Amino acid sequence: MSSFPFDRENEQFDSETVTLVDETERTLDCYIEHSLETDDTTYLLLSPVDSPIVIMAWDEENDDEDTSEAILIEDNNEIETIFADAKAVLGELNLALQHTAFTLTAKGELPPLEEDKILSLELDDEETNLEPEELQFLASFYYEEEKYSIYTPLTPLLFFARYNQQGELELVSPDEKDLQPILEELLFEDLE
Repeated sequence: MSSFPFDRENEQFDSETVTLVDETERTLDCYIEHSLETDDTTYLLLSPVDSPIVIMAWDEENDDEDTSEAILIEDNNEIETIFADAKAVLGELNLALQHTAFTLTAKGELPPLEEDKILSLELDDEETNLEPEELQFLASFYYEEEKYSIYTPLTPLLFFARYNQQGELELVSPDEKDLQPILEELLFEDLE
């Protein structure tokens, strides 16, 4: 999927996995990309075992995806409403859509990457100057006359987590200032 150091096809990774659980008890199996032990805590950098999936709706006024506005579907109720249709169209590609914790995922082998099927998504955030996110198009479908498209990000989806006092795995915000050095060490471990 990517030439980034977290590419699963790179043989240097072992296959140790952990499971994240969200507040609704959904689970997400993740590879441990890196771990770092401090005095009393173990921090982990994780990536999903299966391919992350995003679903977008396109504005109704413009059918041209190059100039229309995409709306990322994040509302759980809307995801539940369109889930069966999304699962069916991904099934045609031999991918099994899963409603996992923190992100949708697809189990199975992604189709080969084609340059003309990459969407560059401009993120509207005036506070930070973010690079456009690139997504690989997988499939489209209509639900109640609204067009939806299914993509997988080309950049690896990473989670920053630690074990709490009860030994349970919990997500940690990368924005916590005192955790910045730990996150940087986990992210740049391969570059040394």
